[in-house]
Amino acid sequence: MKKVLATICVIFLHLPWQLNAQELQGSLDDQTIQQLRESFIQSPENTALMNAVSHNDIKKLAVSRENDGKVNHYFSNRVEVSGITNQKKSGRCWLYTGLNTLRPLVQKKYALNEFEFSQTYNFFWDQLEKANLFLEIAMATADKPLDDRKVEWLFKNPIGDGGQWTTFADIVNKYGLVPASAMPNTFQSENTATMSRLLRRKLREQGLEIRLVAHSRMSEQAKLIRKNQMLAEIYRILALSLGEPPEQFSWQYKNKDGEISEAVAFTPKQFYDEIIGVDLNDYVMLMDDPVKKYDRLYEVEFDRNLVEGANWRYINLPVEKIKEFAKKSILANEAMYFSCDVGKQLNVQHGTLDVNNYDYDELFGLTFGMDKKARIRTYESGSTHGMALVAVNILPDGSVDKWQLENSWGADKGDKGYLTMTDQWFDEYMFRLVINKNYMDAETLKILEQDAVLLPPWDPMFADEE
Repeated sequence: MKKVLATICVIFLHLPWQLNAQELQGSLDDQTIQQLRESFIQSPENTALMNAVSHNDIKKLAVSRENDGKVNHYFSNRVEVSGITNQKKSGRCWLYTGLNTLRPLVQKKYALNEFEFSQTYNFFWDQLEKANLFLEIAMATADKPLDDRKVEWLFKNPIGDGGQWTTFADIVNKYGLVPASAMPNTFQSENTATMSRLLRRKLREQGLEIRLVAHSRMSEQAKLIRKNQMLAEIYRILALSLGEPPEQFSWQYKNKDGEISEAVAFTPKQFYDEIIGVDLNDYVMLMDDPVKKYDRLYEVEFDRNLVEGANWRYINLPVEKIKEFAKKSILANEAMYFSCDVGKQLNVQHGTLDVNNYDYDELFGLTFGMDKKARIRTYESGSTHGMALVAVNILPDGSVDKWQLENSWGADKGDKGYLTMTDQWFDEYMFRLVINKNYMDAETLKILEQDAVLLPPWDPMFADEE
Protein backbone atom coordinates (compact mmCIF):
# COMPACT_ATOMS: atom_id res chain seq x y z
CA MET A 1 0.00 0.00 0.00
CA LYS A 2 2.86 2.42 0.80
CA LYS A 3 4.40 1.78 -2.63
CA VAL A 4 1.07 2.57 -4.30
CA LEU A 5 0.75 5.84 -2.39
CA ALA A 6 4.32 6.80 -3.29
CA THR A 7 3.52 6.21 -6.96
CA ILE A 8 0.49 8.52 -6.70
CA CYS A 9 2.68 11.30 -5.28
CA VAL A 10 5.13 10.95 -8.17
CA ILE A 11 2.28 11.15 -10.70
CA PHE A 12 0.93 14.39 -9.25
CA LEU A 13 4.41 15.93 -9.13
CA HIS A 14 4.71 15.47 -12.90
CA LEU A 15 1.33 16.57 -14.18
CA PRO A 16 1.56 17.55 -17.86
CA TRP A 17 -0.63 20.65 -17.53
CA GLN A 18 1.66 22.53 -15.16
CA LEU A 19 2.69 25.90 -16.66
CA ASN A 20 6.03 27.60 -16.17
CA ALA A 21 6.09 31.28 -15.21
CA GLN A 22 7.79 32.11 -18.53
CA GLU A 23 4.74 30.84 -20.45
CA LEU A 24 2.39 33.37 -18.80
CA GLN A 25 2.36 37.10 -19.61
CA GLY A 26 0.55 40.13 -18.29
CA SER A 27 2.02 40.46 -14.81
CA LEU A 28 0.95 43.40 -12.68
CA ASP A 29 3.66 46.02 -13.14
CA ASP A 30 3.88 49.40 -11.40
CA GLN A 31 2.24 51.26 -14.30
CA THR A 32 -0.77 48.90 -14.35
CA ILE A 33 -1.19 49.14 -10.60
CA GLN A 34 -1.10 52.93 -10.80
CA GLN A 35 -3.79 52.87 -13.51
CA LEU A 36 -5.95 50.64 -11.33
CA ARG A 37 -5.54 53.06 -8.42
CA GLU A 38 -6.58 55.96 -10.61
CA SER A 39 -9.63 54.05 -11.89
CA PHE A 40 -11.09 54.12 -8.39
CA ILE A 41 -12.07 57.76 -8.17
CA GLN A 42 -11.61 59.26 -4.73
CA SER A 43 -14.92 61.00 -4.08
CA PRO A 44 -17.24 61.52 -1.10
CA GLU A 45 -19.63 58.95 -2.60
CA ASN A 46 -16.94 56.29 -3.02
CA THR A 47 -15.50 57.00 0.40
CA ALA A 48 -18.92 56.53 1.97
CA LEU A 49 -19.45 53.31 -0.02
CA MET A 50 -16.02 51.99 0.99
CA ASN A 51 -16.77 52.69 4.64
CA ALA A 52 -20.14 50.93 4.40
CA VAL A 53 -19.07 47.90 2.36
CA SER A 54 -15.84 47.26 4.25
CA HIS A 55 -17.56 47.24 7.65
CA ASN A 56 -20.87 45.48 6.93
CA ASP A 57 -22.45 42.40 5.42
CA ILE A 58 -22.59 42.98 1.64
CA LYS A 59 -25.83 41.06 1.31
CA LYS A 60 -27.57 43.24 3.89
CA LEU A 61 -26.34 46.40 2.21
CA ALA A 62 -27.67 45.18 -1.16
CA VAL A 63 -31.21 44.38 0.03
CA SER A 64 -33.58 46.24 -2.28
CA ARG A 65 -35.75 48.62 -0.29
CA GLU A 66 -37.86 49.25 -3.38
CA ASN A 67 -38.70 45.54 -3.62
CA ASP A 68 -39.64 45.09 0.05
CA GLY A 69 -43.17 43.85 0.52
CA LYS A 70 -43.92 43.39 -3.17
CA VAL A 71 -44.09 39.59 -2.97
CA ASN A 72 -46.65 38.02 -0.63
CA HIS A 73 -47.30 34.38 0.23
CA TYR A 74 -50.85 33.94 -1.06
CA PHE A 75 -51.62 31.41 -3.81
CA SER A 76 -54.63 30.65 -5.94
CA ASN A 77 -53.86 26.93 -6.12
CA ARG A 78 -52.00 24.81 -3.59
CA VAL A 79 -51.41 21.11 -3.01
CA GLU A 80 -52.83 19.87 0.32
CA VAL A 81 -49.66 19.70 2.39
CA SER A 82 -48.85 20.27 6.05
CA GLY A 83 -45.81 19.83 8.26
CA ILE A 84 -42.27 21.08 7.71
CA THR A 85 -39.18 18.86 7.92
CA ASN A 86 -35.61 19.78 8.81
CA GLN A 87 -32.54 18.18 7.24
CA LYS A 88 -30.31 20.15 9.64
CA LYS A 89 -26.57 19.98 8.86
CA SER A 90 -26.76 17.34 6.16
CA GLY A 91 -26.86 17.18 2.39
CA ARG A 92 -29.97 14.99 2.26
CA CYS A 93 -32.33 17.52 0.70
CA TRP A 94 -32.91 15.13 -2.23
CA LEU A 95 -34.24 12.51 0.21
CA TYR A 96 -36.39 15.00 2.09
CA THR A 97 -37.75 16.37 -1.17
CA GLY A 98 -38.58 12.96 -2.60
CA LEU A 99 -40.26 11.84 0.62
CA ASN A 100 -42.09 15.16 1.00
CA THR A 101 -43.72 14.69 -2.41
CA LEU A 102 -45.09 11.32 -1.21
CA ARG A 103 -46.04 12.40 2.31
CA PRO A 104 -49.30 14.17 1.30
CA LEU A 105 -50.57 10.89 -0.16
CA VAL A 106 -50.27 9.20 3.25
CA GLN A 107 -51.77 12.15 5.12
CA LYS A 108 -54.77 12.27 2.82
CA LYS A 109 -55.29 8.49 2.73
CA TYR A 110 -55.34 8.16 6.52
CA ALA A 111 -56.61 11.66 7.46
CA LEU A 112 -53.42 12.55 9.37
CA ASN A 113 -52.45 15.96 10.69
CA GLU A 114 -48.83 14.93 10.84
CA PHE A 115 -46.67 12.27 9.22
CA GLU A 116 -43.00 11.90 8.37
CA PHE A 117 -41.00 9.18 6.67
CA SER A 118 -37.64 8.04 8.01
CA GLN A 119 -34.94 9.72 5.96
CA THR A 120 -32.26 7.85 7.93
CA TYR A 121 -33.54 4.46 6.73
CA ASN A 122 -33.13 5.26 3.04
CA PHE A 123 -29.95 7.24 3.69
CA PHE A 124 -28.31 4.15 5.23
CA TRP A 125 -28.98 2.04 2.14
CA ASP A 126 -28.03 4.87 -0.21
CA GLN A 127 -24.61 5.17 1.41
CA LEU A 128 -23.96 1.42 1.39
CA GLU A 129 -25.04 1.15 -2.25
CA LYS A 130 -22.86 4.10 -3.26
CA ALA A 131 -19.88 2.46 -1.57
CA ASN A 132 -20.51 -0.77 -3.47
CA LEU A 133 -20.84 1.17 -6.74
CA PHE A 134 -17.56 2.98 -6.09
CA LEU A 135 -15.69 -0.27 -5.54
CA GLU A 136 -17.20 -1.83 -8.65
CA ILE A 137 -16.25 1.15 -10.82
CA ALA A 138 -12.75 1.19 -9.29
CA MET A 139 -12.34 -2.45 -10.33
CA ALA A 140 -13.79 -1.84 -13.80
CA THR A 141 -11.38 1.07 -14.43
CA ALA A 142 -8.32 -0.58 -12.86
CA ASP A 143 -6.60 -0.74 -16.26
CA LYS A 144 -6.68 3.05 -16.53
CA PRO A 145 -4.01 5.23 -14.84
CA LEU A 146 -4.88 7.24 -11.77
CA ASP A 147 -4.61 10.48 -13.75
CA ASP A 148 -7.20 9.32 -16.28
CA ARG A 149 -10.03 11.83 -16.05
CA LYS A 150 -12.67 9.23 -15.24
CA VAL A 151 -10.56 7.61 -12.50
CA GLU A 152 -9.58 11.01 -11.17
CA TRP A 153 -13.26 11.97 -10.96
CA LEU A 154 -14.04 8.69 -9.18
CA PHE A 155 -11.47 9.22 -6.43
CA LYS A 156 -12.46 12.85 -6.00
CA ASN A 157 -16.09 11.77 -5.54
CA PRO A 158 -16.11 8.32 -3.91
CA ILE A 159 -19.28 9.00 -1.93
CA GLY A 160 -21.43 11.89 -0.73
CA ASP A 161 -24.67 12.55 1.09
CA GLY A 162 -26.17 14.44 -1.87
CA GLY A 163 -28.31 12.97 -4.61
CA GLN A 164 -31.21 13.57 -6.97
CA TRP A 165 -34.51 12.01 -8.06
CA THR A 166 -33.09 8.89 -9.72
CA THR A 167 -31.09 7.93 -6.64
CA PHE A 168 -34.23 8.49 -4.55
CA ALA A 169 -36.49 6.41 -6.78
CA ASP A 170 -34.04 3.50 -7.08
CA ILE A 171 -33.36 3.26 -3.35
CA VAL A 172 -37.09 3.34 -2.55
CA ASN A 173 -37.92 0.75 -5.19
CA LYS A 174 -35.29 -1.62 -3.80
CA TYR A 175 -35.58 -1.09 -0.05
CA GLY A 176 -39.03 0.40 0.51
CA LEU A 177 -39.94 3.03 3.09
CA VAL A 178 -40.52 3.21 6.83
CA PRO A 179 -42.12 5.88 9.08
CA ALA A 180 -39.80 8.10 11.10
CA SER A 181 -40.71 6.20 14.27
CA ALA A 182 -39.20 2.99 12.85
CA MET A 183 -35.74 4.51 12.33
CA PRO A 184 -35.42 8.01 13.82
CA ASN A 185 -32.68 10.48 12.97
CA THR A 186 -29.38 10.27 14.82
CA PHE A 187 -26.81 12.94 15.54
CA GLN A 188 -24.73 11.68 12.60
CA SER A 189 -27.65 11.63 10.14
CA GLU A 190 -28.37 15.26 11.00
CA ASN A 191 -24.68 16.24 11.04
CA THR A 192 -23.15 14.21 8.22
CA ALA A 193 -19.82 16.01 7.67
CA THR A 194 -17.56 13.83 9.84
CA MET A 195 -19.15 10.52 8.86
CA SER A 196 -18.97 11.47 5.18
CA ARG A 197 -15.33 12.46 5.50
CA LEU A 198 -14.44 9.13 7.12
CA LEU A 199 -16.38 7.18 4.50
CA ARG A 200 -14.50 8.98 1.72
CA ARG A 201 -11.18 8.32 3.42
CA LYS A 202 -11.87 4.62 3.84
CA LEU A 203 -13.23 4.21 0.30
CA ARG A 204 -10.22 5.91 -1.27
CA GLU A 205 -7.98 3.56 0.66
CA GLN A 206 -10.09 0.59 -0.42
CA GLY A 207 -10.19 1.88 -3.99
CA LEU A 208 -6.42 1.76 -4.29
CA GLU A 209 -6.39 -1.81 -3.00
CA ILE A 210 -9.27 -2.96 -5.19
CA ARG A 211 -7.35 -1.79 -8.27
CA LEU A 212 -4.53 -4.11 -7.26
CA VAL A 213 -7.01 -6.91 -6.54
CA ALA A 214 -8.48 -6.49 -10.02
CA HIS A 215 -5.07 -7.15 -11.61
CA SER A 216 -4.10 -9.96 -9.24
CA ARG A 217 -4.24 -13.69 -9.93
CA MET A 218 -6.98 -14.12 -7.35
CA SER A 219 -10.04 -16.05 -8.47
CA GLU A 220 -13.21 -14.08 -9.18
CA GLN A 221 -14.74 -15.59 -6.05
CA ALA A 222 -11.75 -14.46 -3.95
CA LYS A 223 -12.03 -10.95 -5.41
CA LEU A 224 -15.71 -10.83 -4.48
CA ILE A 225 -14.94 -12.01 -0.95
CA ARG A 226 -12.33 -9.26 -0.54
CA LYS A 227 -14.72 -6.62 -1.84
CA ASN A 228 -17.41 -7.77 0.59
CA GLN A 229 -14.91 -7.58 3.44
CA MET A 230 -14.38 -3.94 2.50
CA LEU A 231 -18.13 -3.36 2.43
CA ALA A 232 -18.36 -4.85 5.91
CA GLU A 233 -16.12 -2.01 7.12
CA ILE A 234 -18.42 0.54 5.47
CA TYR A 235 -21.46 -1.19 6.98
CA ARG A 236 -19.86 -0.94 10.43
CA ILE A 237 -19.32 2.81 10.08
CA LEU A 238 -22.92 3.26 8.94
CA ALA A 239 -24.45 1.02 11.61
CA LEU A 240 -22.54 2.73 14.42
CA SER A 241 -23.46 6.17 13.06
CA LEU A 242 -27.06 5.64 11.93
CA GLY A 243 -28.22 2.44 13.63
CA GLU A 244 -29.19 -0.70 11.74
CA PRO A 245 -32.21 -0.51 9.41
CA PRO A 246 -35.24 -2.50 10.62
CA GLU A 247 -36.25 -5.62 8.72
CA GLN A 248 -39.74 -5.38 10.21
CA PHE A 249 -41.57 -2.79 12.30
CA SER A 250 -44.98 -1.93 13.73
CA TRP A 251 -46.92 1.17 12.66
CA GLN A 252 -49.77 2.82 14.52
CA TYR A 253 -51.27 6.28 13.97
CA LYS A 254 -53.85 8.78 15.24
CA ASN A 255 -56.03 10.52 12.64
CA LYS A 256 -57.51 14.03 12.62
CA ASP A 257 -60.56 12.83 14.59
CA GLY A 258 -58.37 11.48 17.37
CA GLU A 259 -59.02 7.84 16.45
CA ILE A 260 -56.09 5.52 17.11
CA SER A 261 -55.47 2.70 14.67
CA GLU A 262 -54.43 -0.85 15.45
CA ALA A 263 -50.69 -1.55 15.36
CA VAL A 264 -49.82 -3.39 12.14
CA ALA A 265 -46.53 -5.12 11.33
CA PHE A 266 -44.81 -4.32 8.03
CA THR A 267 -41.58 -4.94 6.22
CA PRO A 268 -40.26 -1.77 4.56
CA LYS A 269 -41.21 -3.08 1.12
CA GLN A 270 -44.72 -3.96 2.31
CA PHE A 271 -45.11 -0.49 3.81
CA TYR A 272 -44.19 1.14 0.52
CA ASP A 273 -46.37 -1.14 -1.60
CA GLU A 274 -49.44 -1.12 0.66
CA ILE A 275 -49.38 2.36 2.20
CA ILE A 276 -47.99 4.37 -0.71
CA GLY A 277 -48.75 2.29 -3.78
CA VAL A 278 -47.19 4.78 -6.20
CA ASP A 279 -45.08 3.61 -9.14
CA LEU A 280 -42.04 5.88 -9.17
CA ASN A 281 -41.28 4.74 -12.71
CA ASP A 282 -44.24 6.88 -13.82
CA TYR A 283 -42.25 10.04 -13.08
CA VAL A 284 -39.95 11.84 -15.51
CA MET A 285 -37.17 14.31 -14.80
CA LEU A 286 -37.28 17.48 -16.88
CA MET A 287 -34.49 20.03 -17.06
CA ASP A 288 -33.98 23.49 -18.51
CA ASP A 289 -30.35 23.61 -19.62
CA PRO A 290 -29.97 26.21 -22.41
CA VAL A 291 -26.39 25.04 -23.02
CA LYS A 292 -27.69 21.80 -24.56
CA LYS A 293 -30.22 21.08 -27.30
CA TYR A 294 -33.84 21.10 -26.24
CA ASP A 295 -36.27 18.24 -26.90
CA ARG A 296 -33.49 15.71 -26.39
CA LEU A 297 -32.98 12.87 -23.89
CA TYR A 298 -29.76 12.93 -21.86
CA GLU A 299 -28.10 10.47 -19.48
CA VAL A 300 -25.30 11.10 -16.98
CA GLU A 301 -22.70 8.36 -16.68
CA PHE A 302 -22.22 6.87 -13.20
CA ASP A 303 -24.84 9.20 -11.72
CA ARG A 304 -26.68 6.59 -9.69
CA ASN A 305 -26.36 4.80 -6.36
CA LEU A 306 -27.07 1.18 -7.33
CA VAL A 307 -24.79 -0.97 -9.47
CA GLU A 308 -27.92 -2.34 -11.13
CA GLY A 309 -29.71 1.01 -11.04
CA ALA A 310 -30.42 3.45 -13.82
CA ASN A 311 -28.16 6.36 -14.66
CA TRP A 312 -29.80 9.72 -14.21
CA ARG A 313 -31.93 10.48 -17.31
CA TYR A 314 -33.77 13.67 -18.15
CA ILE A 315 -35.54 15.45 -20.98
CA ASN A 316 -34.17 18.91 -21.73
CA LEU A 317 -37.05 21.33 -22.34
CA PRO A 318 -37.58 25.09 -22.52
CA VAL A 319 -38.69 26.44 -19.16
CA GLU A 320 -42.09 27.63 -20.43
CA LYS A 321 -43.08 24.09 -21.37
CA ILE A 322 -41.92 22.77 -18.00
CA LYS A 323 -44.08 25.36 -16.24
CA GLU A 324 -47.14 24.23 -18.21
CA PHE A 325 -46.74 20.69 -16.89
CA ALA A 326 -46.01 21.93 -13.36
CA LYS A 327 -49.23 23.95 -13.29
CA LYS A 328 -51.24 20.87 -14.33
CA SER A 329 -49.68 18.80 -11.53
CA ILE A 330 -50.53 21.38 -8.85
CA LEU A 331 -54.10 21.71 -10.12
CA ALA A 332 -54.34 17.92 -9.76
CA ASN A 333 -53.13 18.23 -6.12
CA GLU A 334 -49.78 16.51 -6.72
CA ALA A 335 -46.52 17.97 -5.39
CA MET A 336 -43.33 17.72 -7.45
CA TYR A 337 -39.61 17.23 -6.90
CA PHE A 338 -38.00 20.58 -7.75
CA SER A 339 -34.35 21.60 -7.70
CA CYS A 340 -32.67 24.94 -8.25
CA ASP A 341 -29.78 27.25 -7.47
CA VAL A 342 -31.33 28.23 -4.14
CA GLY A 343 -28.63 30.63 -2.95
CA LYS A 344 -29.14 33.11 -5.79
CA GLN A 345 -31.20 36.14 -4.72
CA LEU A 346 -32.63 34.29 -1.69
CA ASN A 347 -34.01 36.41 1.13
CA VAL A 348 -34.41 33.71 3.74
CA GLN A 349 -35.80 36.13 6.33
CA HIS A 350 -38.74 37.05 4.11
CA GLY A 351 -38.93 33.60 2.51
CA THR A 352 -38.65 34.90 -1.06
CA LEU A 353 -36.68 33.96 -4.17
CA ASP A 354 -36.80 37.04 -6.39
CA VAL A 355 -34.29 38.34 -8.95
CA ASN A 356 -34.95 41.83 -7.53
CA ASN A 357 -34.21 40.99 -3.89
CA TYR A 358 -30.64 42.37 -3.96
CA ASP A 359 -29.12 45.31 -5.86
CA TYR A 360 -25.48 44.22 -6.13
CA ASP A 361 -25.09 46.15 -9.41
CA GLU A 362 -26.14 49.41 -7.80
CA LEU A 363 -24.07 48.83 -4.67
CA PHE A 364 -20.82 48.29 -6.58
CA GLY A 365 -21.63 50.52 -9.55
CA LEU A 366 -21.11 47.83 -12.17
CA THR A 367 -23.08 45.10 -13.94
CA PHE A 368 -23.20 41.36 -13.22
CA GLY A 369 -24.49 40.51 -16.68
CA MET A 370 -24.36 36.76 -17.38
CA ASP A 371 -27.51 35.02 -18.55
CA LYS A 372 -28.50 31.48 -17.51
CA LYS A 373 -26.51 29.84 -20.30
CA ALA A 374 -23.33 31.73 -19.45
CA ARG A 375 -23.73 31.03 -15.74
CA ILE A 376 -23.94 27.29 -16.40
CA ARG A 377 -20.97 27.25 -18.77
CA THR A 378 -18.76 29.07 -16.25
CA TYR A 379 -19.89 27.05 -13.20
CA GLU A 380 -21.46 30.20 -11.72
CA SER A 381 -24.85 28.51 -11.44
CA GLY A 382 -26.17 25.00 -11.12
CA SER A 383 -28.61 22.95 -9.10
CA THR A 384 -27.70 23.08 -5.42
CA HIS A 385 -30.86 22.24 -3.50
CA GLY A 386 -34.05 20.21 -3.81
CA MET A 387 -37.50 21.18 -2.51
CA ALA A 388 -41.11 20.22 -3.17
CA LEU A 389 -43.06 22.45 -5.55
CA VAL A 390 -46.52 22.78 -3.99
CA ALA A 391 -48.33 25.93 -5.17
CA VAL A 392 -48.89 28.34 -8.04
CA ASN A 393 -50.60 31.72 -8.23
CA ILE A 394 -52.67 32.06 -11.41
CA LEU A 395 -53.83 35.60 -12.19
CA PRO A 396 -57.26 36.43 -13.71
CA ASP A 397 -55.74 36.68 -17.19
CA GLY A 398 -54.32 33.15 -16.88
CA SER A 399 -50.70 34.20 -16.38
CA VAL A 400 -48.57 33.13 -13.40
CA ASP A 401 -46.61 35.49 -11.17
CA LYS A 402 -45.24 33.21 -8.42
CA TRP A 403 -44.83 29.67 -7.10
CA GLN A 404 -44.35 28.11 -3.65
CA LEU A 405 -41.78 25.59 -2.43
CA GLU A 406 -41.90 23.39 0.67
CA ASN A 407 -38.37 23.49 2.07
CA SER A 408 -36.57 21.19 4.52
CA TRP A 409 -34.72 23.76 6.63
CA GLY A 410 -37.21 23.79 9.51
CA ALA A 411 -40.27 25.93 10.21
CA ASP A 412 -38.15 28.86 11.49
CA LYS A 413 -36.64 29.52 8.04
CA GLY A 414 -38.47 31.44 5.33
CA ASP A 415 -42.24 31.83 5.57
CA LYS A 416 -42.89 29.17 8.24
CA GLY A 417 -40.72 26.73 6.31
CA TYR A 418 -41.90 27.68 2.80
CA LEU A 419 -40.26 29.79 0.09
CA THR A 420 -42.10 31.88 -2.49
CA MET A 421 -40.36 32.33 -5.84
CA THR A 422 -41.36 34.73 -8.55
CA ASP A 423 -42.04 33.43 -12.03
CA GLN A 424 -38.97 35.29 -13.29
CA TRP A 425 -36.78 33.61 -10.66
CA PHE A 426 -38.21 30.24 -11.80
CA ASP A 427 -36.97 31.04 -15.33
CA GLU A 428 -33.47 31.95 -14.22
CA TYR A 429 -32.63 29.46 -11.48
CA MET A 430 -34.86 26.38 -11.83
CA PHE A 431 -32.96 23.39 -13.23
CA ARG A 432 -34.81 20.14 -12.53
CA LEU A 433 -38.43 19.17 -12.08
CA VAL A 434 -39.85 15.66 -11.73
CA ILE A 435 -43.42 15.25 -12.99
CA ASN A 436 -45.86 12.39 -13.34
CA LYS A 437 -46.32 11.34 -16.97
CA ASN A 438 -50.06 12.05 -16.59
CA TYR A 439 -49.40 15.79 -16.79
CA MET A 440 -47.15 15.70 -19.86
CA ASP A 441 -48.15 15.72 -23.52
CA ALA A 442 -47.60 12.85 -25.96
CA GLU A 443 -45.01 14.81 -27.93
CA THR A 444 -42.77 15.22 -24.89
CA LEU A 445 -43.22 11.62 -23.76
CA LYS A 446 -42.10 10.52 -27.23
CA ILE A 447 -38.66 11.94 -26.43
CA LEU A 448 -38.20 9.13 -23.88
CA GLU A 449 -37.88 6.73 -26.84
CA GLN A 450 -34.74 8.48 -28.10
CA ASP A 451 -31.26 7.05 -27.62
CA ALA A 452 -29.98 9.12 -24.73
CA VAL A 453 -26.97 11.39 -25.23
CA LEU A 454 -24.41 10.14 -22.68
CA LEU A 455 -22.83 12.93 -20.63
CA PRO A 456 -19.71 12.60 -18.46
CA PRO A 457 -20.15 12.71 -14.67
CA TRP A 458 -18.21 15.98 -14.52
CA ASP A 459 -20.67 17.88 -16.70
CA PRO A 460 -21.10 21.37 -15.16
CA MET A 461 -24.80 20.83 -14.43
CA PHE A 462 -24.49 17.69 -12.38
CA ALA A 463 -23.48 18.38 -8.82
CA ASP A 464 -25.76 16.52 -6.41
CA GLU A 465 -28.38 18.46 -4.49
CA GLU A 466 -27.60 19.08 -0.86
